Amino acid sequence: MARLFALDQNFPQPIVKVLQDCQADAELVPLSAIDPRMAELDDWQLLLSLNHHKRPWDGLITTDSSILFQPLELAVLIQTQLTLVVALEAGHNPVKATGLLFAHLAGICKRTRADEGQLWRLRAVTQSHVAPWEQLKTVAEHQHADAAELFAAHRLTDDALAADPLA
Repeated sequence: MARLFALDQNFPQPIVKVLQDCQADAELVPLSAIDPRMAELDDWQLLLSLNHHKRPWDGLITTDSSILFQPLELAVLIQTQLTLVVALEAGHNPVKATGLLFAHLAGICKRTRADEGQLWRLRAVTQSHVAPWEQLKTVAEHQHADAAELFAAHRLTDDALAADPLA
């Protein structure tokens, strides 16, 4: 059964609609489609209104991390037993936040429970690049080989390197 989540206005609807068609784990409904007045509510009131709504909402998905530091909002989250999903560290990039959400959505839906409030903090860690030689050394270690020997055994000749495979 698909989970039912309210989605704040910071997620671009054209992207959400396309991605939602590719998954069956959740129905994501923009706040404006639930009730236009919801956009004007404080976060605690928004959670409470979802709890009292005629549809059985599982929770709220937002990019507003300030909710994580508000005791009233957290108390209401505990009392309503809703699930709150916060896309963190996406900056003000709604595309990144949407990708982050959909990368985690299936797992969240599988673990969401109606009898327990939950808080999911989604993060995307930006990493530095890895030098290909360092990765080759890792492969060599797993194969109990020397990286230089592994490279020598697999490197292309100058002629092979110069030849375009599509030519």
